[in-house]
Amino acid sequence: MPAGLLLSIAIVSEVAATLALRMSHGFTRPLPVLIVVAGYATSFWFMAQVLKHLPVGLTYAVWSAVGTALIATFGIVAWGESATMLKLASLGLIIMGVVGLNLTNAH
Repeated sequence: MPAGLLLSIAIVSEVAATLALRMSHGFTRPLPVLIVVAGYATSFWFMAQVLKHLPVGLTYAVWSAVGTALIATFGIVAWGESATMLKLASLGLIIMGVVGLNLTNAH
């Protein structure tokens, strides 16, 4: 399986786990807790597979930045969290940082 696909699965698993963590209400709801545990375990397993092919700095930067952007976007769209200019600009900077890391890795 291509490293990009493995990393995408790791990111989606981590995002699902983090969203379930919010819905677990302090680990008091069993189903979200199961999703949290399974999601993080899946994410770390796929990350370990990605690290066989890509550098750790690049992998972790993409994993954390894309996950952060997706979770922040989900919070804005689904949970009505504020979408201030500072928050949106900060997300843009995160994305630009990951693009920069990808460009330096291409050479």
